[in-house]
Amino acid sequence: MLLRRDRAMIAVLIMLDVAFHAGRSGTVSAADIAERAGLARRGIEPLLQTLSRSSLLESVRGPRGGYRLGRPRRDITLADIVEIATADDSSSDDGPVGALFTKVIEPCWQKLDDTLSTQCRKLTLDDLVRRAESSGMRRPMAEPITFSI
Repeated sequence: MLLRRDRAMIAVLIMLDVAFHAGRSGTVSAADIAERAGLARRGIEPLLQTLSRSSLLESVRGPRGGYRLGRPRRDITLADIVEIATADDSSSDDGPVGALFTKVIEPCWQKLDDTLSTQCRKLTLDDLVRRAESSGMRRPMAEPITFSI
């Protein structure tokens, strides 16, 4: 289920951070992502690796290395991100039981989850970047061009 999955929300935040701050050709370091999100770098590294293995992110090595989107932001839906982030979540059978749960809560929760999944398939990273811009957030300025003669 998608409702309140911290790993999924962090994955969406990471992807949005990269889309917003890296632009079309730049990269964003894991340290910068963690700092802006208020998270520990060690805590997001496994998720960054998962997103990179899935090709949603591209890892770039070297002094100007970091992460950039693996494909255009208009082609990445929230559903894509959530599916990758929660793919290795193992469902445990230690959850609630009983008639009220199986006959009322579980079907209701599944309906809510289906509705949320449908909405996540409609939203792209491009939509979220536009929301960030319309909320007054400013993208970082590109490095100035310097000339040496």
